[in-house]
Amino acid sequence: MKDTFKHQGLRQQLVNTIKEKGITNDNVLKAIGKIPRHLFMDSGFLDHAYQDKAFPIAANQTISQPYTVAFQTQLLQVEKGHKILEIGTGSGYQTAVLCLLGATVYSIERQLELFKITSKFLPKLGYRPKKLIFGDGYKGLKEEAPFDSIIVTAGAPMVPKALLGQLKIGGRLVIPVGEDVQTMTLFVRKGPKDFEQREFGEFRFVPMLEDKN
Repeated sequence: MKDTFKHQGLRQQLVNTIKEKGITNDNVLKAIGKIPRHLFMDSGFLDHAYQDKAFPIAANQTISQPYTVAFQTQLLQVEKGHKILEIGTGSGYQTAVLCLLGATVYSIERQLELFKITSKFLPKLGYRPKKLIFGDGYKGLKEEAPFDSIIVTAGAPMVPKALLGQLKIGGRLVIPVGEDVQTMTLFVRKGPKDFEQREFGEFRFVPMLEDKN
């Protein structure tokens, strides 16, 4: 669990890379600069940890490209104390970013293997989400709703209605929508049945799983 000066230097290079790609939110950049991404990956990939690329993790899933993590987080407009639902805990890297920004994070993971690994691992690094849940992200987390924002870290073929319904008025849902290639989509809840929708280009994610393990 070492985080060396070398790692820290590589992280600063990564921060510069995503800055050049258009990430402007200072708090998001600081979080990427602080979190030891190499610890969220298999040690065989250590050389790749601070490249701006997605990499495989357990259960045929991936740790998202840092730029994508930063881009989605920037769209959320996270403020301290925000209650956020994350769909797809994965390795916990995005979860750590949200925790570091001061959010109260509820995160759902569909893959039991990943859920078990990440629930033990995150607290060891000092990142403490409010709740990690093994379950179906399509259903959201009705008992804890409404949320200030919801982030989906897997490609969804369609937008789950349950997630839109669990947003506060003014709340934001950031979700990659599509089958093979996804369009990053932001929904802002303007009223009980009124949503503003904006699209932010193409991304590639692993598919969002429903009722599978």
